[in-house]
This record gives sequence, structure tokens and C-alpha cells, in this order.
Amino acid sequence: MLGGCATVGSETGGSGTCAPIVEYSREFQARVAEELGILPERSAVAEMLSDYAVMRDQAAVCTRSFG
Repeated sequence: MLGGCATVGSETGGSGTCAPIVEYSREFQARVAEELGILPERSAVAEMLSDYAVMRDQAAVCTRSFG
């Protein structure tokens, strides 16, 4: 009954709902690039950021499809 008040679907596997994409300023992105350059080669953090980039791309496609 309360489902009528929901702003997004409750199904898992999500058709019609997309993860939000956080916008970062150019200055912040430059700071991240500098900090990433300091990390050791094969850093776990760098690997995670690579995975995050893929998820951001997927969220952008979702937003274009369902937005």
C-alpha cells in the first residue's frame, strides 16, 4: 500500500532506476590525478578507481536510457 508513495521501484535488478552520478569540478579532478600519480605502481586504490570509472560509465548509459 505504501508502494504508491515510492519515488523509485522496489524491484532488484533495477529497470527504470539509475545510480546517481556525482559531478566533480576540474580542480578536484586535477587534485585526484596528482594524488593518483603519487601512488605506487599497481596500487589497489588505482585498481578500484578503474572499476569506479566503469560503474560511472554504466550509470551514465542508464541515465540516458531511463532518464
